[in-house]
Amino acid sequence: MLDAFFAGGVEKQAFTNNSEDLLNNDLQLTFVLLRQFPKCYWIWNHRNWLLRTAEMRASTQAGRDLWTGELQLVNKMLHADNRNFHAWSYRRFVVAQLERLAPQAGNAASQNNTVSEFEYTTKMIKSNLSNFSAWHHRSKLIPRLLAEQDASKKARKDLFESELALICEAINTDPFDQSIWFYHQYLMSTLSPKCPSRDLIILDLTNADRQQYYENEMRYIREILEDEEDCKWVYEGLLHLACASLEVDGGTKSFTTNEMRSWLGQLKRLDPLRQGRWEDLGKRLDI
Repeated sequence: MLDAFFAGGVEKQAFTNNSEDLLNNDLQLTFVLLRQFPKCYWIWNHRNWLLRTAEMRASTQAGRDLWTGELQLVNKMLHADNRNFHAWSYRRFVVAQLERLAPQAGNAASQNNTVSEFEYTTKMIKSNLSNFSAWHHRSKLIPRLLAEQDASKKARKDLFESELALICEAINTDPFDQSIWFYHQYLMSTLSPKCPSRDLIILDLTNADRQQYYENEMRYIREILEDEEDCKWVYEGLLHLACASLEVDGGTKSFTTNEMRSWLGQLKRLDPLRQGRWEDLGKRLDI
């Protein structure tokens, strides 16, 4: 039954009858259980163990077929619930196994999978902007994609600006979605002079370059604010940009201290359950 279950599956001669039956039964059991309890860690962990055990008993090609079939199953799980972070985490593990078993050179296999996974996140985001797991997966893929492609400075800048355009379009579509703002903060964090070199998207930024990006984003978010005065994420986004701007140039004129106090006051009004957090933020910013 492994061949049917994995769409091409593991060659039967690779197993003894008893072990094949045991693996089949448990794989079917975990599949049924995951449909009922898709966010149970231990079911995913047990399935992981079953597949690794099956691979050890199979030929190399059969192992590739096994993990390829498992990726198809994960696709179905994410089609049913595209925000299941357990399935997204498991997907990363499955892709890593496919890279490990790829017949071509390791770097080429890794690059192909990274591009494929990046395109997959694009597809999932376009079907549902409110997909934190897809945005998070995308943020982990970008540094790897750039490194594997040995991207030029221009290619890096183009990618950053295309991602910025994508997330700004998403913010304009639904400014109340926190996952979108988290990805925006991630992009802005890669501009910081404190950003680790392995996570940088654009290389050799000057403080003037950084300020230009911060000012452009602040201008855009101010426009969102005109129509969404009761969206706490807008005020948090503005404060985040103000902090980033002050980090590289204390004399910026793109905002005032009074504006920062006003944004903080709106956060206290709109999100009173986090009053302590906003008080601490005000003390840290000395406003």
